[in-house]
Amino acid sequence: MRLLTQAQKDSFWHDGVLVVDNAVSTSQLAALRAESQNWVDESRNHSCDYGETLDGRARFDLQPGHSATTPALRRVQSPEEVSPIYEDVMRNARTVDYCVELLGPNIRFHHGKVNSKLPGSATAVKWHQDFPFQPMTNDDMITCLLFVDDVTLENGPLEVIPGSHKGPLYPHWHNGVFTGAIDDNIIKPQREKIVKCTGGAGAVCLMHVNLLHGSAPNLSDTPRTLYITTYYAEDAIELSQNHLPSRFTHQLVRGAETGSVRCSQYAMQLPAVPKGTSFFAQQEGADI
Repeated sequence: MRLLTQAQKDSFWHDGVLVVDNAVSTSQLAALRAESQNWVDESRNHSCDYGETLDGRARFDLQPGHSATTPALRRVQSPEEVSPIYEDVMRNARTVDYCVELLGPNIRFHHGKVNSKLPGSATAVKWHQDFPFQPMTNDDMITCLLFVDDVTLENGPLEVIPGSHKGPLYPHWHNGVFTGAIDDNIIKPQREKIVKCTGGAGAVCLMHVNLLHGSAPNLSDTPRTLYITTYYAEDAIELSQNHLPSRFTHQLVRGAETGSVRCSQYAMQLPAVPKGTSFFAQQEGADI
């Protein structure tokens, strides 16, 4: 049974982005939210980034200003490695089936993370594209932002420029440093095109990896937590070191192995592998 209408599929390929409701079950959503709250509560016991991922970096990323009384856990790297509910959602949510309908029957998992903006969080995400972080032999690749909380206009929603996935891949290097952001002058003449992606908890925003996007700080009194997973066509092969490696990286989550590779034509400068805890530190100019 098809889950997306033809109009939804056409909209995704036209705009590079699509929000779909009810990407997880009620029980899955409740379990995701409970696990996320457990991590926030645990973070109160720490004063600096903690935990360890497959490549030796910290798993739990704390925003500057974090404290026991005002926790500011902003990222959990590869949560599916340490949480059965996140692994279940990574494999079994309707999100994966949406990607099958858009990309084809054979799908691999690339990486996952939880991005949180707790109330009053100063975290902003500068404008960027995802593909320059994770070049593959082809760009049939979708970033899926599952809304663990309601995402409103006030709590720092994803902002996108529809149709920009059809445009160029922009440099994310500046003065010899991979900052993970594009030049602000690229966005200035396009500001009237910006769309904010909102929706209720349990919805998912499907985004082509070439789409220009960013987000503002959370100025509300409600949290904004996303579980972000990236899936790609089975016949793509990675061309640089994975910036968020996990033991599930490249696992087939739908379909079959074909033993083939497909290439598309593009040019970009390879990304730098982050040394610090997360992408946020990279955009802030630290731990490059």
